[in-house]
Amino acid sequence: MRVIWYAVLVMLYAPLAVVVLYSFNSVNSSAEFVDVSLRWYRALFADDSILSAAWNSAVLALVSSVIATAVGTAMGYGLYAHRDRRLGWLIALIYLPIIMPDIVYGIAQLSFFSRLASATGAFDLGLGTMIIAHVSFQAPFVALLVYSRLVGLDPRLFDACSDLYAGAWQRARFFILPTLQPAIVAGFFLALTLSIDDFVISYFTSGPESVTLPIFIWSAIKRGVSPEINAIATLMIGTVFAAAAITLAFQYVRARRIAS
Repeated sequence: MRVIWYAVLVMLYAPLAVVVLYSFNSVNSSAEFVDVSLRWYRALFADDSILSAAWNSAVLALVSSVIATAVGTAMGYGLYAHRDRRLGWLIALIYLPIIMPDIVYGIAQLSFFSRLASATGAFDLGLGTMIIAHVSFQAPFVALLVYSRLVGLDPRLFDACSDLYAGAWQRARFFILPTLQPAIVAGFFLALTLSIDDFVISYFTSGPESVTLPIFIWSAIKRGVSPEINAIATLMIGTVFAAAAITLAFQYVRARRIAS
């Protein structure tokens, strides 16, 4: 079993290690590694087009993740509050953006925004439409995390809040939000990771001035994988790992506090 475990780890992380390694190559070669250098990182931060794409990715990820976390939390609580009212089919609808192929979802978003722009004169493709599209597929992930957290609670805790004469606002502030905090934080970082990583939906809903890093990489890679592309990918890998590490650290600290 240990050999299988190590083999799986190598299969998962060896390609990432190669990308990181060759981002520090001193020459523009994917065949041999000559020497360690920060040449391509310096070139990266001197390229205005890459910096613009990075800025768009950061704005898109942060704004869409904040909105998706708020919307997803409300959706998750709504599903839990009405779970006994024959509304279980709503959970199936929430799963649709998750299991639907990205290419289908991206084309659907493009068609929707195109028709909306023709009818209203607004919603031209750009950063705004990308944020809306990202929220629409991020929110279900957050909702399911929040719903799973609520389902695991003892229902009598809600009755206890009523017995203590807690109003709706007091119950939300002193019980629901603190209880859901791990799920909300995990949902936010999951949404952030999904947004940073997304290419297909971003590609279909982007405008000429809203190129993100994944779209930039796709355009640049047609000329071959250069060390500069490896450097961009390395920074994106680091960002995703940092988001995952923060989530795990938050969960660990909270578990230690509960245990103590």
